Amino acid sequence: MDFEPWWLIFVPVVFAAGWIAARVDVRQMLSETRTLPNSYFKGLNFLLNEEPDRAIDAFVEVAKLDPETTELHFALGSLFRRRGEMERAIRVHQSLVSRADLPQADRESALHELAQDFLKAGMLDRAEQTFEQVLGTRFAIPAVRALIRIYESEHDWPRAIEAVNRLRSMVDEPVPQLAHYQCEQAEAALSANPPDLTAADQALDAADQAAVALRGQPEGQASEARIAILRANLARLSNNPEGERAHLASVLTIAPDYASLVVSDLLESFRSLGQEVEGLNVLRAHYARYPALDTFNVVFRELRAQQGLQQAWVFARESLRAHPTLLGLDRVLETELASRKNDEKTPVKASESQADGHYEAQPEALQGGQHPEGLHALVEGQTQALAILPPAELALGADLSLLRSLIHKHTQRLDRYACRVCGFEARHFYWQCPGCNSWETYEPRRLEEIK
Repeated sequence: MDFEPWWLIFVPVVFAAGWIAARVDVRQMLSETRTLPNSYFKGLNFLLNEEPDRAIDAFVEVAKLDPETTELHFALGSLFRRRGEMERAIRVHQSLVSRADLPQADRESALHELAQDFLKAGMLDRAEQTFEQVLGTRFAIPAVRALIRIYESEHDWPRAIEAVNRLRSMVDEPVPQLAHYQCEQAEAALSANPPDLTAADQALDAADQAAVALRGQPEGQASEARIAILRANLARLSNNPEGERAHLASVLTIAPDYASLVVSDLLESFRSLGQEVEGLNVLRAHYARYPALDTFNVVFRELRAQQGLQQAWVFARESLRAHPTLLGLDRVLETELASRKNDEKTPVKASESQADGHYEAQPEALQGGQHPEGLHALVEGQTQALAILPPAELALGADLSLLRSLIHKHTQRLDRYACRVCGFEARHFYWQCPGCNSWETYEPRRLEEIK
């Protein structure tokens, strides 16, 4: 196509049109900028300079001058909540909810923000009521999750179960804590006076159904172990010792990592049936495959009681060489000192299980006051401080007591369970962390075993 000279007329026309449009846009922008109060720009400047306190004060002034700025109110409410100023956050979001001209979408957002304010402030009743108001909105899923946390904190397990079932109808994802909610109900029934065995059995059946999705997987070991332990308690209260033993023994197979929680009770169950020798063999075989401190402790004590001092020390020496642990050595020395004290008295049968999950066994008396040759080899290498005590001196009860005292001081901080999420440490095992309320985050091993 040929160029026509008269087309040049359009060049200045197009240039002029662009210049006019730009002037109009600039004037409009300047006009809108002039309508913004100075406090708005001050607030932005404070935010850029990382001065949130002064920024909040500046934005509050803007909100007072223009109450219709909903976005600014939302921003202020979030800032207040993050800074822990819950009263001011609640007041900001309540002012939004009370506005009659607020669009429905903004009203739902304000209610959800207000519910979060109440929850963080610990006002659980008001948080629950407000979250329930947004269950039919786009905030339904986070609202149900928040309600589950509220019911957990209140130990309202029936409502927590109902909320979990509602969540599962919204999202296709497993909720592993559901089995624990059922277990909590079973524990409550078993702890009642008198125990409600029927309710406990029904709750455990429901827990079994909830745990089906994770059965056979590593993630399902915790719930499987807890259900088996509770079924063992139910069998014991039902005067069914064989059933109790069967459920406790099942933990060794279905959840071997959690076997340390049941080994003491399992041995006592075998003992009640007159099968303590078989029980010891079962635990020794399990320890050979899954070495753990509590299993070691129970096996050592029972060996001391059944087969005598020499066999117990042989087992201890071999075990501690293969799996060095100061806690294990501390338990061995504790048992030896207790046994020596008992040797001075009339021998009695092994005592029943203690509150800490162990039992004191009455061993055979030391023959001729001789101590096993392996004791010095056992402690050698566990800590350099032990090398100063010669074998002959270790045979003396006073030196054993001193040795145990030194080791015990160093092992106290290691004799704890710890949460994988928040690091909360405790002397007792918990299915739910008391610190962060997470489920199944406690390893069934002491700190020394996992570090």
